[in-house]
Amino acid sequence: MTFRNSFTQAAKRLGLYVCALLAFVLMAMPGVAQESQSEKEAVNSDAPIGDAKKAAILTLHGDITDVTAESLTRRVAMAKARGVDVIVFDLDTPGGLVTSAIEIADLIRNLVDIKTIAWVNPDAYSGGTIVAVACDEIVMARSSRMGDSQVIMVGEGGAQAVPEDLRAKAYTPVLHDFRMSAKLNGYSEVLSEAFVIPERVVWWLENIKTGEREFVFDDEKVKRVGGGSANADIAWKKGDAVAEGASEREWKLVETYFDIVIEKELPLTQPVVSGTELLQMSPGEAHAFGFSKALVPDRAAMKARYNIGDVVELDALWSETMAHWLTSMPVRGFLLIVFFLGLYVEFHTPGVGLAGLVSVIVLTVFVGAPFLTGLANVFEIVLILIGIILLGIEIFVIPGFGVAGVSGLLLIFAGIVATFIPDQPGQTIPSLFPALPATIDGLKTGAATLLTSLLVSMIGMAMLSRYLPKMPLFRALVTANPMPSEVQLDDPYRGAAHVGDVGECEGMLRPSGRARFGSVLVDVVTQGDLIEAGTKVEVVERRGNRVVVRAVV
Repeated sequence: MTFRNSFTQAAKRLGLYVCALLAFVLMAMPGVAQESQSEKEAVNSDAPIGDAKKAAILTLHGDITDVTAESLTRRVAMAKARGVDVIVFDLDTPGGLVTSAIEIADLIRNLVDIKTIAWVNPDAYSGGTIVAVACDEIVMARSSRMGDSQVIMVGEGGAQAVPEDLRAKAYTPVLHDFRMSAKLNGYSEVLSEAFVIPERVVWWLENIKTGEREFVFDDEKVKRVGGGSANADIAWKKGDAVAEGASEREWKLVETYFDIVIEKELPLTQPVVSGTELLQMSPGEAHAFGFSKALVPDRAAMKARYNIGDVVELDALWSETMAHWLTSMPVRGFLLIVFFLGLYVEFHTPGVGLAGLVSVIVLTVFVGAPFLTGLANVFEIVLILIGIILLGIEIFVIPGFGVAGVSGLLLIFAGIVATFIPDQPGQTIPSLFPALPATIDGLKTGAATLLTSLLVSMIGMAMLSRYLPKMPLFRALVTANPMPSEVQLDDPYRGAAHVGDVGECEGMLRPSGRARFGSVLVDVVTQGDLIEAGTKVEVVERRGNRVVVRAVV
């Protein structure tokens, strides 16, 4: 850390001297590039930088989630164990969870003995930019982009800005992370804020005497240059009076920048960030603004630039890819539908069969995948287990359907929704009432997925109740009900409780209990329904001592 700070300060002093010399020359040649030809050539030069012998390339492609953070943590540990000198993060991401991106940035900043390089190849938006600026250096592909890191929420109309009353809480962790990386790696803190807050107006100024360049906000620009637009700078160049509000003629607006992609000087539009947009940079802009060091089109160019002799490719494991897929919203919604339909089929078929087994497996995958990847905690699993226990007590122990049953269902639903909510930074106890946009999005997504899955399941249940008994597969799994003439009478209920007989419930059937057929009390079970005492019931199935009944409508 000390070496890095000393190196940064020395580089700044050297840059200041160079800028002063160039400014003296360029005062007489306005519009000429502010960067020497040798520096331009060095940007795309194949000459190696440093003496690294071994490097690891870690891909970060797709959405950034807790799975991504866990995967990168594992792969970074593997790279360190293999003794690499350089870790290259191959970025192609639209962003993702803010909490996961910050976790990855913390991981990168703590790698003080290994050089870290962010390779934007081709996109590093939102959380990808958070990861990129945490690295020691950024290099970019020829056609690439980075920036646009505003914190957003997902509402009924899609992505939307954070409400005013939550903005401070939502933006603070992101701005703090950008500032840490900017100070550590020598980036502009002003531009880093413009990644996040669209209201920021940023100007690029140059000191007329020293050639020093600096990004400033609107109010600071007015103090140094005057006016509210570029007109003040135009007045100075014409030799007119100093614009009102300017302290003295020391600063002017930067007019051009050198684009390393097309290798020519281009006019610069001021302000560089207008206040109605977020900062997004092309490779030429990123290099001119001090973020990107060079263009790196492929791995061969990467090896040549950093003098890498041995490259270790550390990709995500198939299990991590599978976990990422299993924790995606469409897959989780489908698992919920299968779970609910499996329970319905199991309750309407005798015994514990294939449908019940499928429901158990699906619920295990639904909860297990986010638990193993860090998205869910023991808290959610405990909620679901307690809910199942309460529901079982209500069905098999307590008559009726009251507090225990309703509480059980609510706990199961709460546990399911909670598995969609990521942990909040600094949170020690999981909460069903999140306050950050990322966690609020998780709550909304979980509730929407649950409700949608329930609705689709209810439609599926209606279709199954009509067509399931006619399906060949169902007939193969469940034997058809015997005719009255086929029922054997060598059981305790001789002469009673045949298929088609009607009796009356002695007590609540939940779903098992007793019913009276004439003078004989018979142990019966329903098809999964709860039937009140005194209700007329009809025998729909008889297998030995097992008598299945349903309410007579």
